[in-house]
Amino acid sequence: MTTQIVILAAGMGSRLGRSLPKPLTELSDGRTIMKQQFDNIHHAFGDNAKVTIVVGYKLEHIVEAFPEASFVYNEQYDQTNTSKSLMRALQASTPGGVLWMNGDVVFDPTALERAAAMVARDQSFVSVNTAKVSDEEVKYTTDAEGFIKELSKTVKGGLGEAVGINYISSDAKAALVRQLKKVGDQDYFERGIELAIEEDRLLIEPIDISDLYAIEVDFAEDLERANLFV
Repeated sequence: MTTQIVILAAGMGSRLGRSLPKPLTELSDGRTIMKQQFDNIHHAFGDNAKVTIVVGYKLEHIVEAFPEASFVYNEQYDQTNTSKSLMRALQASTPGGVLWMNGDVVFDPTALERAAAMVARDQSFVSVNTAKVSDEEVKYTTDAEGFIKELSKTVKGGLGEAVGINYISSDAKAALVRQLKKVGDQDYFERGIELAIEEDRLLIEPIDISDLYAIEVDFAEDLERANLFV
């Protein structure tokens, strides 16, 4: 069975200060961030992965680097955030669940091995790191049953951080698309997830990958840290 995977890579990534799209930033082992992601995808899902990349800023460079992928264009990449990129990708997807990740995350291949078990069950999830809770990161809380309750940068008393690797099940996808349409242009996709939990009673599990590395590369120091692992 084919697994649909989306990489969100439309943004300008200006904080890192590079001329190319951030996912094409080279790591110390010679691979780009996105190539490391592709290698991890193939490690976990083999040839059963259909990868779609949401592009925007300097898209031709990503298209040239990964001709085997499918592409969705966010023409408002300079005016919108990840909520609208994910919305476009989910609308373009075929029936079934969708695994997605931010295009600037360098992560341990084992993270997708754990994800694959949840994908096989068609269970929606958010991958999390419970080892740290930083003010500027997306944090989460859970309900009495252990499902995600709150998911945003403004969460108080967060149990950990979301790391940017997520899955929406086949039966929950329409509700998430509906909520992503409603949220503001500058909202992150996590706001759509929060609303779907609140209004559509979506059940989304946290997957703890605290024992693995997963580094969102926003600044030069993040890149230095990521290079310690690859």
